[in-house]
Amino acid sequence: MTLPSTHDVALAAERRTAARLLLAHPLVAADGPHADVFPLIRRHADWLGKRFQQVLGYRLLVDSSFARLFKAGLGAGSGHRLERSTGTPFTPHTYACLALALSVLVTAPEQMLLSHLVADIRAAAADAGIELEETGRAAGKRTLVAALRQLVEWGVLIETEGQVAAIAREADGEALITVDRELARVVVAGPLAQSRDGADLVRRAADPGFSGPRTYVRRMLVETPVVHLDELTDAERDWLRTRQRREAQAFSELLGLEMEIRAEGVALVDPEDELTDLHLPGTGTVAQAALLLVERLVERLRPRGPGHPATGGTLVIGVAVPDGLVDEVLAELTAEYGQRGNWQRGYLDDLSALREAVLDLLVRMRLMARAGRLRAEGEGLPEGYVEDASEGRTVTDVHGARPGGDGGWVLLAAAARYATLVTVRPAAKAGQGAAVQEELPL
Repeated sequence: MTLPSTHDVALAAERRTAARLLLAHPLVAADGPHADVFPLIRRHADWLGKRFQQVLGYRLLVDSSFARLFKAGLGAGSGHRLERSTGTPFTPHTYACLALALSVLVTAPEQMLLSHLVADIRAAAADAGIELEETGRAAGKRTLVAALRQLVEWGVLIETEGQVAAIAREADGEALITVDRELARVVVAGPLAQSRDGADLVRRAADPGFSGPRTYVRRMLVETPVVHLDELTDAERDWLRTRQRREAQAFSELLGLEMEIRAEGVALVDPEDELTDLHLPGTGTVAQAALLLVERLVERLRPRGPGHPATGGTLVIGVAVPDGLVDEVLAELTAEYGQRGNWQRGYLDDLSALREAVLDLLVRMRLMARAGRLRAEGEGLPEGYVEDASEGRTVTDVHGARPGGDGGWVLLAAAARYATLVTVRPAAKAGQGAAVQEELPL
């Protein structure tokens, strides 16, 4: 067996660094916050473009001043949302402002006054028949500022003199901004020209095309915290079962990710903890409350004796959460940890807001979900998509692996990963008490 040379190791490391950055930040500007890695992207542009196309069906465009990885979606409800600087998610109105701003900027002059941009956005809204929240009022100004700040972060807008936040701070706030029209043109990755409306755009973007199950499963693995088996069709489960060991090696070489395989599903884990926009455990009231809630729910609802059908067991991917249990547990946790954990006063005074924020995080982490139809049952599939495994192939039966119905909450199998364990260590010396330590299972 020939060992790789020092050059080969360095080459692989450079390509992996560039690929990881593009996966986490699909729009990289040469003079932006990741300028130090941009030369690596340009150096390995051909190789990266081929690998992203082959593995994930993503198109890579590398220019002298930017690199854009055109990702595809995973269908309705699976997007990575944008957030304001406060952590508040974009509202539909904020997205509307962002889209209208981009429609104006693709043909805008290289430099323009902020007031002119705002006027153009209002005119574009009127032409499109979109009723914007009054931009002259405080709430409307803040929404517009959030959209423009996102464009500044992406490098589409450059605050040459003044800031876009001047809209909200002053009655007649003004600034001089520079526009990068090329970046504005490549922000939108979806097939706009072929789409009838927003819902159709989401469906078309999620269609993996001729490569079907292979590409969709790979996208699920890299773009979501965990893939439960009943979130895949028969054909997708069959492909994953026969390929998962080879895929683990491929993702390790391309992105430095490790594959964790369980009876209930598969997850790609990043040892460097860089390729995620979600963190659990994490800091802040919501992350702390979410982790504690998961621990209590797993303790109370953990099924007895789950197993894999191949060994005669019963596959359990999710268990029903009784009505009112989340509220009950959150009330207990708030009373126990709220004050001494210095949780945000707003959440302590409004448990419904805390509940909403905690459940939102757990859903995005795929630790909890609403009961309803799943992809394994044909939900959300593109028209004409291959759903069934090849004739004669047997796949893992996921029927009944989680509760059905609509509206109720389901605790998913991956939640058990975040339940704390209590380890009692024997005393090192006679006469000393035992040491008790809480640990998170790996």
